[in-house]
Amino acid sequence: MQKRKLGSKGGAGRALGWLATVALAAGAGAAQAQTTKVALGMSGWTGFAPLTLAAKAGIFEKHGVDVDIKMIPQKDRHLALASGAIQCAATTVETHVAWNANGVPITQIVQLDKSYGADGLAVRNDVKTFADLKGKTIGVDAPGTAPYFGLAWMLKKNGMTIKDVKTTTLSPQAAAQAFVSGQNDAAMTYEPYLSTVRQNPDKGKILATTLDYPMVMDTLGCAPKWLKENPKAAQALVDGYFEALEMIRKEPAKSNEIMGAAVKQTAEQFAKSSSYLRWQDREANRKFFAGELAQFSKEAAAVLLDVGVIRQVPDVTTLYDPRFIR
Repeated sequence: MQKRKLGSKGGAGRALGWLATVALAAGAGAAQAQTTKVALGMSGWTGFAPLTLAAKAGIFEKHGVDVDIKMIPQKDRHLALASGAIQCAATTVETHVAWNANGVPITQIVQLDKSYGADGLAVRNDVKTFADLKGKTIGVDAPGTAPYFGLAWMLKKNGMTIKDVKTTTLSPQAAAQAFVSGQNDAAMTYEPYLSTVRQNPDKGKILATTLDYPMVMDTLGCAPKWLKENPKAAQALVDGYFEALEMIRKEPAKSNEIMGAAVKQTAEQFAKSSSYLRWQDREANRKFFAGELAQFSKEAAAVLLDVGVIRQVPDVTTLYDPRFIR
């Protein structure tokens, strides 16, 4: 009899243990179900690095979003967005304008950075002014990308157009590498690749950067349909980004190591590269979305129209959603 009682009690204990295991598994499954997956397209541009940090350090996951970062050249990012391969993308403001104008809708939800010398035009040492570039060959990314826009912007501010120079299509990294190896007369590129030129002064110099011509600012945008269906995930992306900035402030060494590793730089190299830009916190975002974004987008659209990247100027006030900046 005693054995039967013991057996009964042990069986009940095992049953309760099994039920507890099932309950825990169910709870874990529910928590997992609440995590929204999102594919985010970007590049190795230093300004996007806090997104990498948020993914690598578990910040996005903590906010309930599973972010799969896909490194896609800027010239191809809109194709990935249009096909549904990615739901969100980080890129420059004028690129968002161009994509929308050309039938690939995307809505900007947070400003990531502003370039303070991180984008620039490298030239040979005998080039003194922009006028000296007439007829010369410049390595620059394809039309519709930030470097191409930056070159067009700088030329326009100096009374010139793309037609006044020769261009050869090279990615930002390839443009910098080709330039320091002696190819082409100039190169339009950005960090961390612009530092390749900074480190080889015998090969040339930097004629102008975004310190002289402030026109490179980046935002994160998402497909409108995805945004409508996943507002909590969009909020998680924005909150995760701001928390990554806080981590950079509190743990700079660790943060720089993580962000630098993603672009094959040491923590020290990455820190130097990032000194040429400013990541934008929540307060900066509030000011940006309050008027600066629309004003710049309108001016940028005019340049895009001039160089034939777009055929008509879209209503720039419909290209962003400020509700996630709170």
